[in-house]
Amino acid sequence: MTDLTEIKAAARKAAFARRKAAFDARLPGAAGRLSEVLAGHRGVPISGYMPIRTEIDPLPAMAEASAYGPVGVPVIQAAAQPLKFSHWTPEGALKDGPFGAKVPEVDDYFDPEILIVPLVAFDAQGGRLGYGGGFYDRTLEGLRAKRPTLAIGFAFDAQEAEGLPLEPTDQPLDMVITESRVLTF
Repeated sequence: MTDLTEIKAAARKAAFARRKAAFDARLPGAAGRLSEVLAGHRGVPISGYMPIRTEIDPLPAMAEASAYGPVGVPVIQAAAQPLKFSHWTPEGALKDGPFGAKVPEVDDYFDPEILIVPLVAFDAQGGRLGYGGGFYDRTLEGLRAKRPTLAIGFAFDAQEAEGLPLEPTDQPLDMVITESRVLTF
């Protein structure tokens, strides 16, 4: 019997291939639907992410949202620790962070109420397959224990998959936004 770690590794490998193909074929304006959804939450503290490798790019929507309220990006503190979120602005100075993602040069942490979450794959029920570090699962669990926190997965349509190998510790997404649709769970 194959253990869950091997099943997740195989699911990630297939999802990365689908994401790369979608990234290579992407059209401009992929963050349009994300901007539309965030417009309904103006002024609410949000966190996006600095895209790496073949991730769909949320920066245009984040820049627009920053005109109305605080926007941050995740900063990894250490392995097996929740993320912290530092204020980000489109013109702000950045430095290299872990895993090749840029982070604000100056730490200015806050707790967002909406998280735009990168992912490797998602399913039609709000399940999310991430990179395997558990950072977002720990973070969402902690934030949701304090107050309602909206988790929005942002992905290409091609990243949808059936039968994701999920665990009880995996935090569900409330919504997934792709380049063509909005799924609410």
